[in-house]
Amino acid sequence: MRGPTAGPSITIGKTVPRIRNLWTALVLLALIPAPPATAQNNQLLPEIDVYYKLKPDVRLWFQAKETREDGSPVQAEIGPSLDFYLKPWLKLKNASLFDLDDSKSRPVIFSIGYRYLSAPDETSTNRLEPVVILNFPMKGRVLISDRNRADLNWQNGNFTWRYRNRITVERSVHLHGYHPSPYAMAEFFYNSQYGKWSDTALFAGCIFPIGRHVEFNPYYEHQNSTGPSPNQQLNQLGLMLNLFF
Repeated sequence: MRGPTAGPSITIGKTVPRIRNLWTALVLLALIPAPPATAQNNQLLPEIDVYYKLKPDVRLWFQAKETREDGSPVQAEIGPSLDFYLKPWLKLKNASLFDLDDSKSRPVIFSIGYRYLSAPDETSTNRLEPVVILNFPMKGRVLISDRNRADLNWQNGNFTWRYRNRITVERSVHLHGYHPSPYAMAEFFYNSQYGKWSDTALFAGCIFPIGRHVEFNPYYEHQNSTGPSPNQQLNQLGLMLNLFF
């Protein structure tokens, strides 16, 4: 069960058409190939994630976004995932009380997903994404998450893999009855293509819930990529729209 959501009153009949329009715009933007970028470029990365609860412990979700990771060019990425939960913990429920994403109340989440990636002047990539997420409640209603993910990539008949470990620290705050959740993340990439830890990404952002079904998640990301030569320093702004049903 999701915790109660405090916040400004939202008229669903008026809000849903606006959400649909924004959802359509973000999907189209995510699927339009971006022009090649230099190592010093700032970039805007749109993303939309739609979550649908099949059972209390099973969730289907669909993702469409633009991404640039581990020295790769900007890519359009799209595909579904299936999440499997363990039973919720009371301490985790307290730490994620005002978050619409009820997976944060579960100590362990297993996920398997497929993604199709395309970029200008490159062969498309088919990716399988197995994921394990561990959530830890801390004092002061701080939530720490440890995501372990593998990217199993097939491109041009060649197979490569990448391991990614991402640590997230977040806490909801109370602002006159509203509960945004600022967070910080660090993600580390090991790439079989380079045979080393080849990328570090640092994030800072904030989750803004709207009603019971919508979250906006703007963030800033800095990447240090040492896989390709020369090394790349990337500064990126992201805007995520999360829809929960």
